[in-house]
Amino acid sequence: MAGLDPARKTSGKSGHPAIKNGPPRKGPAAVKPATAADWVSGARLRTLPLAVAPVLLGTGAAIVASGPGVYHPVRALLALAVALLLQIGVNYANDYSDGIRGTDAFRVGPARLTGGGVANPRTVLRVALIFFGLAAVAGVTLVILTQYWWLLLVGVVALAAAWFYTGGKKPYGYQGLGEVFVFVFFGLVATAGTTYVQVGDFTTESVLGGVAMGLIACAVLMVNNLRDIVPDKAAGKRTLAVRIGSTASRVVFSIFLLLPFVIAGLFSLIYPLGIFTFFVLLLALPACLITITATSAKEFILALKLTSLAALAYGLLLGLAFAF
Repeated sequence: MAGLDPARKTSGKSGHPAIKNGPPRKGPAAVKPATAADWVSGARLRTLPLAVAPVLLGTGAAIVASGPGVYHPVRALLALAVALLLQIGVNYANDYSDGIRGTDAFRVGPARLTGGGVANPRTVLRVALIFFGLAAVAGVTLVILTQYWWLLLVGVVALAAAWFYTGGKKPYGYQGLGEVFVFVFFGLVATAGTTYVQVGDFTTESVLGGVAMGLIACAVLMVNNLRDIVPDKAAGKRTLAVRIGSTASRVVFSIFLLLPFVIAGLFSLIYPLGIFTFFVLLLALPACLITITATSAKEFILALKLTSLAALAYGLLLGLAFAF
């Protein structure tokens, strides 16, 4: 945990096959202090739209349920804080866990904080825990404000799911179950939960909107893992993309990304402004085309960026359709 010595045995707690089956692990013997730019990069800003979008959509659904002119800005902002802080915490936790396992020794893209020897692993872990703690504070504040005490259990489960995605002895992200996590927590829980803390109820708009946001979040994870199929396979990381292969993954990605527009079409029958959500296809369709034909990491990264922006635009436009 304290370093990335190639001779160091890590099969104990991590139990990861990458160490004994793969090449020597990368990273300098002495870790220099990470710069501010390194930490910003480690936060993986391109993933943050996945935290913002469901809160926007859930807030739009809450306005529908509350009635015209009724708003809950403080609760909405607290829900946004929970989502953003948890997402950043997950990103740093993944950096730490993948780094100490040696998975990132197979990376061909930009070096991670831990795996690339940019920051001390313990420091990365501390930063991840700080963001998890801040998310917990925002969540507890929201619970106190709303008096929905059972949401504390949801928060505990969300934090556990965030850690065990790549942490622990048998991380479920290494078993092809990552899409389940992002669908549930970055889709249903984030969207319907945002609505619930504002109006005390789950609505059709929030639940179906949560399904749509969950599918787009799955698309983001899928294209990210498509880029990493070869290194993940070498590291023994059995993501869904590794399990079903490159061709099937490209098809599944397109299904994940395009199905939400069926939901948007249904809502457009009730909310006329919902038709504007179809402008998001200007981002989604190129993302599908690029992913289907991509042959390089650079192309997959472009598709990932387009898909993240599509998530944000979808949540904003459909949320506005609900609100107005």
